[in-house]
Amino acid sequence: MSGRAVLVTGASRGIGRAVAMAFAAGGDRVAVHHRDSAPLAGQLVAALPGEGHVVVRADLADPDEVRAMVDDAADRLGGLDVLVNNAGVFGSAEAGHPVFDSSYEQWQQQWRRTLDVNLLGAANTIWCAARHLRNRGGRIVNVSSRGAFRGEPTQPAYGASKAGLNALGQSLAVALAPYGIAVATVAPGFVETDMTNEHLKAPRGDAIRAQSPFHRVARPEEIAAAVHWLASPEAEWASGTIVDLNGASYLRT
Repeated sequence: MSGRAVLVTGASRGIGRAVAMAFAAGGDRVAVHHRDSAPLAGQLVAALPGEGHVVVRADLADPDEVRAMVDDAADRLGGLDVLVNNAGVFGSAEAGHPVFDSSYEQWQQQWRRTLDVNLLGAANTIWCAARHLRNRGGRIVNVSSRGAFRGEPTQPAYGASKAGLNALGQSLAVALAPYGIAVATVAPGFVETDMTNEHLKAPRGDAIRAQSPFHRVARPEEIAAAVHWLASPEAEWASGTIVDLNGASYLRT
């Protein structure tokens, strides 16, 4: 089989869709993961250039489904060379879970849902995928967020989940390097996706776009380009890095 075998979680729309397109355009075979958007995933696979692409399904909050999904992807792709941990959840723009405006039950629910998918789901996917990536010169790229650094006052579980994902990636960059696996992370700011659509509507959207001196938010393809490079053979020495992709809307040293 030609090209690499690539698993992209949350690939049916947004950043994940752009990532899948970038890898397929480069000649790779892509497993398009979704939770409950089979029609969109199927449409994407049909639209990807090249051959050998597949659709896989799992609720990332379910460890058993994660394991079955990763093994299914590896079996149908003929192995696994790259994992892109892109899937994630974010609370609604209106609700969120501010500490003084949420009931204790709402607080618990939001934390459990967010960490189960964004952090534990990603960790479980890595554990399962590492068994297939081992000694293949594999790559893992995690999609984090600038919220891990600047804070998310109305969505604290989201910010904490992404900060945890950053730490997870750095820990595993050290742990997995002896097995030929490089691990890197991208941390986007706001991106034009279904998940952020309600946040980008006027009038709040104007304020969000004004956070960047470019007066816009990112396009999914811009994030996908960075992910694609970090997964390349040339990017091994970037293992452990966290790449800020926020249009200078948040700067750190």
